[in-house]
Amino acid sequence: MNEKLNITALGPYIGAQVSNLDLTRPLSDTQFEQLYHALLRHQVLFLRDQLITPHQQRALAARFGDLHIHPVYPHAEGVEEIIVLDTHQDNPPDNDNWHTDVTFINTPPAVAILASKLLPESGGDTLWASGIAAFETLSAPIKTLLEGLHAEHDFKKSFQEYKYRRTAEEHQRWQEAVAKHPPVQHPVIRTHPVSGRKALFVNEGFTTRIVELSEKESDAVLALLYAHATKPEFQVRWRWQPNDVAIWDNRVTQHYANADYYPARRVMHRATVLGDRPF
Repeated sequence: MNEKLNITALGPYIGAQVSNLDLTRPLSDTQFEQLYHALLRHQVLFLRDQLITPHQQRALAARFGDLHIHPVYPHAEGVEEIIVLDTHQDNPPDNDNWHTDVTFINTPPAVAILASKLLPESGGDTLWASGIAAFETLSAPIKTLLEGLHAEHDFKKSFQEYKYRRTAEEHQRWQEAVAKHPPVQHPVIRTHPVSGRKALFVNEGFTTRIVELSEKESDAVLALLYAHATKPEFQVRWRWQPNDVAIWDNRVTQHYANADYYPARRVMHRATVLGDRPF
């Protein structure tokens, strides 16, 4: 049996497509090792025609580590580790901004796995950007400036209160999530715990300020970094088909879910693997 994966790079900095792998079946150690090394190298991997159930998606994600249970998003029936991202006329998209998932906790996710379940006729692409490429292309003086700095990440920046007032129960869940998730600090430049590569680790979704700088300095530096990190050169864009799966290294990437399809409906399932404290 041939267990060698076909891995095709989609660009020099980020993204690869994986073929001849069936995610509905348990991966052998050899297959998983190849997948993991490809993820470290390419930062986001794409697979077509993977009709995985929430239970299978959870099992695959658990190979990478312990799973996160999201404080506000709904989950698949009977599988609380799989969140359901269901956008439609009565539930507008809220992830059409550049963000790294769940950086508002002390140990942000290491890996995420997203499966397409229902797609609009057109639109709804997702873009990923490489934080490694963003860091490596900065000038030496800017790298030196950023090396010792820390940024604050806040749950409330992306999950604003007004969005969660439709019912008393929803508002209470939001208030409990805020109480459980005070702002946290992470280094502006993080080191990948496995590869040792350095990456820019700020994102518009959750980063509020650089703590060592004045407010105006922080705003100016963050504006520069947000614009730099999301240059088209550092991106890969995926045009979803039904039953596609994307697996990405959340430690060194950010992503943007294009909301051009709204108010059509789009349903995705996501599993999120807990990471370690950024350093």
